[in-house]
Amino acid sequence: MPRPQAPLFVMDGQARVLCWSEWARRLLGRAAEDVVGTPALPMLSEEPEDAAPSPGDRGDAWYVRRVPGDSAGPQWGVWPAGPAEPDGLDDAVLDAVFTQAAVGLHVFDTDLRVVRVNTVAVGMRGVPEDSIVGRSVAEAYAGLSDGVVEGIVREVLETGRPSRDVLVRSYPRVDPEREHVFSTSAFRLQDRTGRPLGVVATAVDVTERERAQARLRLLHTAHETIGRSLDVLHTAQELVDVTVPAFADGILVALTDSVLRGKAPETLPREISPLLRCAAVAGAHWQPPEPGAILLPGLFGGELPAKPALVPSPSPDVSDGDDPSGQVSLVVPLTARGQIFGVVAFRRAAGAEPFEPDDLTLADGIAARTATCLENALRFTREHIVMTALQGRPQRQEAATHRAVEVAQGHRAGGGGAGAWSDMIPLSGARVALVVGQVQQPGISGVATMSQLRTAVHSLAGLDLEPHELLARLHATTLRLAAEQGGASAADAPTASCTFAVHDPVAGRLDIARAGMSLLCLVRPDGSVDPAPVPAGPLLGAEGPPFPCGSEVLPAGSTLCVASQPLSSRGVASTERLVEALAHPGQSPRSMADEVQKIVAEDAVVLIARTRHLPADELAEWHVPAEPSAVRQTRRDVEQRLEEWGVDVDPFSVQLVVSELVTNAVRYGEAPITLRLLRGEDSLICEVSDAALTAPYLRHAKANEEGGRGLHICASVTESWGVRYSDTDKTVWTEIAVGGTGPTA
Repeated sequence: MPRPQAPLFVMDGQARVLCWSEWARRLLGRAAEDVVGTPALPMLSEEPEDAAPSPGDRGDAWYVRRVPGDSAGPQWGVWPAGPAEPDGLDDAVLDAVFTQAAVGLHVFDTDLRVVRVNTVAVGMRGVPEDSIVGRSVAEAYAGLSDGVVEGIVREVLETGRPSRDVLVRSYPRVDPEREHVFSTSAFRLQDRTGRPLGVVATAVDVTERERAQARLRLLHTAHETIGRSLDVLHTAQELVDVTVPAFADGILVALTDSVLRGKAPETLPREISPLLRCAAVAGAHWQPPEPGAILLPGLFGGELPAKPALVPSPSPDVSDGDDPSGQVSLVVPLTARGQIFGVVAFRRAAGAEPFEPDDLTLADGIAARTATCLENALRFTREHIVMTALQGRPQRQEAATHRAVEVAQGHRAGGGGAGAWSDMIPLSGARVALVVGQVQQPGISGVATMSQLRTAVHSLAGLDLEPHELLARLHATTLRLAAEQGGASAADAPTASCTFAVHDPVAGRLDIARAGMSLLCLVRPDGSVDPAPVPAGPLLGAEGPPFPCGSEVLPAGSTLCVASQPLSSRGVASTERLVEALAHPGQSPRSMADEVQKIVAEDAVVLIARTRHLPADELAEWHVPAEPSAVRQTRRDVEQRLEEWGVDVDPFSVQLVVSELVTNAVRYGEAPITLRLLRGEDSLICEVSDAALTAPYLRHAKANEEGGRGLHICASVTESWGVRYSDTDKTVWTEIAVGGTGPTA
């Protein structure tokens, strides 16, 4: 039968039974109440009355050993001798635990004094066993976590609940220069009746395990923290924040001059040191240099190392004057894909633990992560520069458009480089085109597409097309750009929203066409707000035409608000908030733009345009009879009006242009015929309209031909000319420079 470690029974100094076990009842056939207090020796020679022991369970010899007890006199435990006696297997197990196990053992009695220790515990303490046995737990664990172990052992003795894997730190006598970490556990010793006999405490040196885990945690923190900002200087500072003081007491991060300037990193041979500048510094072990200061290569050794290396301390002119001789720095290059981004040097304080081989491996891992983040940040910086150049916030063209509208533009920058744009394009007849667009494609490709569409809008606007016709042609351009990108799936093909409006300050007419979901509101001088004067239409490059359009004749002082809707914001700004921001016609366009910017999403552009009407004294209009004789009278009327206006323009050029255009309208056009002059600060606009929709074109007449030179002459004496169409007529217009700066006949 398996034998427990507790004795068969316990007797006092007079050999009277004090404690009788269940094992004794089965072996000797007597109950505890019958034998406790009686002499023990006579029972050892009696045969059991009702027990049938198996061979080897009982013999003629008995093993007696003193055991701990609560009484004043000694107590003795009795075991049957034989193959399973304690000095056999049990003693062998105990001997192995106390002499060969790698776990330090301290056995305490109920007074928490050491009664036995094993060889490992002796080695941990670095003192002889005789100096440990008999000491209290506080003395045995002196210097370990300020009494933490004593509290744990005492709690285990009182409650019986074991305590496992509690980490304590100390500088053991055998290695006083290095902090060690011990994993301690405690278990209560008790007999079969549950009476506490003491506590056994174990200690395992887990210093290397804890240091390895600390290195892994630091590397994980570096991967989680470094690289959040996509900025090279912020990335360098993130490296400093992660490693000081967790890894080193001081750090100096130097980046190459080309990286700090946003250029491609250098790929120089190892023997050539690039120009280094200070990017971040921390700790008292480096004198803080000026930001961007040039650092000599000698700070990092004779030449930049190709891998982590320990180099002698820097010279006194770059370090504090208290460094002991022989102190070293851990220098690690910041390289990725054969390119060098900089160098980082770590220092530890005097008296701190020196760098170990595992520290070099850790520093190499952190530097590799930093170099990758620097590469990403540099790529982002370069792409952001390109996107900013392409995005090119539109230049205000107030000089060419202020007669028609008063404009305020806004851009709520978000740093995403979204392909949004707004433009004011001067058109013929003092009209102005207002454009707001947004490419629904993120990144630099979206900005490049925006630049191409913006150029296309400028070109198409010069054709004086109706707004919905212009969007139809811009849709075809978007499809062509998608085809040129090649290989893009339907989901990745570029699409765009665009609102195109044309305001005529002469008639007060506003024509609008919409593609996509850009914001559009119209505010009248009385404060009423129309949040959707024209419904939203399909995206350019998607479903395609027809695009919704509309026309309104607005009083002077009406305000048009157009804002793009970036890809990052799928929802539309609250209509109520937009109406509230715009329902103040007394505000200036600039104030309205500022209010709208608070509502729209990041990377959105805002265009606020307040309409104006051309003053009556800057406009002259005549209805010309469809007769050749009317040309002569028309020239006289124009000459008289120029004298009244006092315009500094060549009268002969004006009369020549008027004569040619009116003659063509009479000869080739249809009634009604209208002549209109528009006076501007820099130009005089002459327009002739008729009901015929045939297009005039510029001819180059032969030498012997008498006709065919009219438009050629007009083109020679004017700044520009063109033709625009409406549903009912066509208009041929010319622009003559004021002040004698234009061409002459």
